Amino acid sequence: MDHRQAHAALLALANPNKAEFLAGFFKTGKGQYAEGDRFLGITVPAIRQLARQYQQLGLTDCERLLQSAYNDERLLALLILVEQYRKGDVSIKNRVYQVYLNNRHRVNNWNLVDSSAPYIVGAHLLRQDRSLLYQLAKSRSLWERRIAVLATFAFIRAGDFADTLKLTEQLVGDEHDLMHKACGWMLREVAKRNQSVLEGFLRQHYAVMPRTMLRYAIERFSPAKRTGYLTGKIR
Repeated sequence: MDHRQAHAALLALANPNKAEFLAGFFKTGKGQYAEGDRFLGITVPAIRQLARQYQQLGLTDCERLLQSAYNDERLLALLILVEQYRKGDVSIKNRVYQVYLNNRHRVNNWNLVDSSAPYIVGAHLLRQDRSLLYQLAKSRSLWERRIAVLATFAFIRAGDFADTLKLTEQLVGDEHDLMHKACGWMLREVAKRNQSVLEGFLRQHYAVMPRTMLRYAIERFSPAKRTGYLTGKIR
């Protein structure tokens, strides 16, 4: 079992019509956020099935898959790494985490970040120093900044909201819509578990938050409260 077999298995599932649709959906055109990314047109459930089939793939082979021009192939590698991290002992977890960090420049579309960052980076830093996330949040790379925020999903699930709030505060002036959505999504996840924590944060920052970020964050609030925040009438 090696990367060449996994690549062949992906090619057998390729769908050119779906690939064309995905290229548009993921904004791969000139000047767009994922310029140049390519797709084979394989559904996520099918890729997940292959990840289960190839879950014993060696880390070197996973790294080879991560170098692929095809988003589908990079996603397969990441899903395999997520599974290996989840099931691995401390040694395996450390190696998977390092492979991820070493190849994070290949985690370069939002579907790739969202499918992996919480389950490898976030899970690994749950009980460790998290200063790396603040370094990534200052990166010029949109995808590194998104990794930083999405990693905190693991903390949120453990009832720890502090880093989500601190990183959002650091990124509130980010110019990219995908970061507005990422921060807003994580804030909404905080609210699902403790709305008062989020409201304390919002009262300090909602007036300067990008509209998309705010809308995502307050999505589960009552209509009256949503209106209050959107119209600036919350004090």
